[in-house]
Amino acid sequence: MTTLRERTRPGRGAATAGPRPGRSRRGGTRALRPWLLLAPALLVMGGLLLYPLVRVVAISLQDFGLRQLVSGRTNWVGLDNYVELLGNADLWRTVLPNTVVFAVVAVALTVVVGTLVALLLVRLQPVTRGIVTTAIMLAWAIPAVTGTYVWVFLFSPGDGLAVQALDALGLADAATANPFASRVSFYGVATLNVVHHGFPFVALTVLAGLLTVPQEITEAAIVDGAGAWRRFWSVTFPMLRPVFAVVTVLSTIWDFKVFTQIYLMPGGDGVNRGVLNLGTWSYVESFAQNRYGLGAAIAVLLTVLLLLITVAYLRLLFKEDEL
Repeated sequence: MTTLRERTRPGRGAATAGPRPGRSRRGGTRALRPWLLLAPALLVMGGLLLYPLVRVVAISLQDFGLRQLVSGRTNWVGLDNYVELLGNADLWRTVLPNTVVFAVVAVALTVVVGTLVALLLVRLQPVTRGIVTTAIMLAWAIPAVTGTYVWVFLFSPGDGLAVQALDALGLADAATANPFASRVSFYGVATLNVVHHGFPFVALTVLAGLLTVPQEITEAAIVDGAGAWRRFWSVTFPMLRPVFAVVTVLSTIWDFKVFTQIYLMPGGDGVNRGVLNLGTWSYVESFAQNRYGLGAAIAVLLTVLLLLITVAYLRLLFKEDEL
């Protein structure tokens, strides 16, 4: 004889039944909810980033000049701008070497100087560290335009403070030296400018990573007899390799597309074509020569170059399971 509880107890079939339709709909809505919340930001990013990129690619496929800009008419020429660009000897002899060599040197020096400053900051007392950090942040806060004019003032031919110092050391003749005339000296000044403006970001980022390194590991390395150089490469650097990956990738992107620091220096606006890089060349062809199609093709080439370098570097890091 069964009791009332046994009669009302659900059977095994009911216990193993699949999810209710209402529950599955709620699960689908829950999975869709994050995308609904992100939709406004994604739409804004798409409008600010994706549309200009598509527009630049479209212009690069046209013979787009001042007449087309005023009339609004389009003259599609396909890949003619890219054929002209890749067949231009200035690209391979001047512009591309200037862009690549300058970026490699600037990135290396920025990361090295920033790391050395971070290693100095981590050894300071909190009050002193705060003062020094505030001082180096001023270099980062100064606009690129202002910083460039300061460096141009320092290296002005004849009466520039840096030129006078080089003359006093016997390394240059202040009466005849012009640091902006030579390709090498021009980019030497530009490298100083970019490194000075970029090292605070590296220093503060690496400092944040150094403060997370367990003190016990460093003390154990000291007990084992490891010197400062050995401790950095064997203990600190492996633990902070993801941090160095981030600062290297970001510095590479910034230094490959440097424009302000080159354009505002004497001769960088196209007067001295021997110091053009991809960014300034694209601007000169677009707005000085009114060849917006060719200028857009140069900009697309720079974007593709940046993507290839970034993807290759990230693939290497993912292959080593460092990120």
